[in-house]
Formats: sequence, structure tokens, C-alpha cells
Amino acid sequence: EFSARAIGSSGINAEYGEIGFGTTKDRMMVIEDCHNSRAVTLFLRGSNTMIVQEAKRSIWDAMCVIRNLVKDNRIVYGGGSNEISCAIAVSDAADKVPSIEQYAMRSFADALESVPMALAENSGLSPFATLAEVKSRQIKENNPRLGIDCMDTGKSDMKEQHVIETLIGKKQQIMLATQLVRMILKIDDVRSPGEGE
Repeated sequence: EFSARAIGSSGINAEYGEIGFGTTKDRMMVIEDCHNSRAVTLFLRGSNTMIVQEAKRSIWDAMCVIRNLVKDNRIVYGGGSNEISCAIAVSDAADKVPSIEQYAMRSFADALESVPMALAENSGLSPFATLAEVKSRQIKENNPRLGIDCMDTGKSDMKEQHVIETLIGKKQQIMLATQLVRMILKIDDVRSPGEGE
């Protein structure tokens, strides 16, 4: 029995009170109306451990997105649209560079296109044909919101499909990938498998 002395100023929901769930008829007490509380409890159940772990990971990912939006509420359109748009801009900038650096810039633009190509391939679409079509449409229509239509809705505009990503998350992804490549390029002596045996 819970008394006011035991649970303080919180209340027990009369409608739920103590509820049973699952095939084992486990019981759980629902305590609500806790004053000055900023904590929330999520209770996850699944048919096996793997499903529970996947649910925990999904909730963690969602909370990280919310954290990123609280830090910086700017967004970009997803579906590979921002990567294609950035690749076009980097390629255009490379055309204006007369030195050998233009090749590095073109390679960076090609690397950016790997994200929409992976999206297309994972959606069962032809990666090269889909990327080429969306890229040419972005240039022709001057619409940077066009991306990979993974759900096969017939619309490539990510604004219409409500596909968004946080700007801070996208910046972090590109910066980490760039830092990794720079770190690899700084290695003086690269050895191939089987070399020197």
C-alpha cells in the first residue's frame, strides 16, 4: 500500500493505478503528478533482447536529434539533396581554380555524391542513373531540395516529402569524414597486403 507519506505530493492515477501487461501478467504501479520533476521514464518491452536493444538505440538517436535542434535549430533537406547541391557547388568552384588543387576539389565533390548513391542503391534504384537524373534536375531547375525518392512517391522534392536533417549533424558528418581522409593522406608509408613478405 502506498500512502501520501510514502510517495509525497505525487498521485496515483486512479484510471491506471496498477496495470498488468504482457503474457506473464507483470504488474506495474503508475505514479503521476510529481511536482518539480523533470524526469521521464520510458518502459521498453520486446519479444527478445535484440528488439529491445534496437528500440533503445532508436530512442537514443531521436534524443540526439532533439539535442542537436536545441543547440542549433537550423535544418537542411535530406535524401541526399544537400550532398548533391554541395557537390555541384564544389565542382563549380573547382572550374575556377587554375592549379592542381582543382583535382582534389573534384574528388571531394565525387565523395559527397557517395551518400545519395548509397541511398539510391539501398532503395533498390540504379545508383548512377538516379544520381545523374537528380543532379541534372537540380542544375536545370535550380532547386537544391531535389533528392533521392527512396519511398518511390514520384516526388523528388524533399521539402514536399518532409525529409529533413539537422544542419549541425550534417556539418559534423562532413567534417569528420574530411578529417579522416586528411589523416589517411598524412601517412607517409602506405603498405599493401602481402607487400614485404
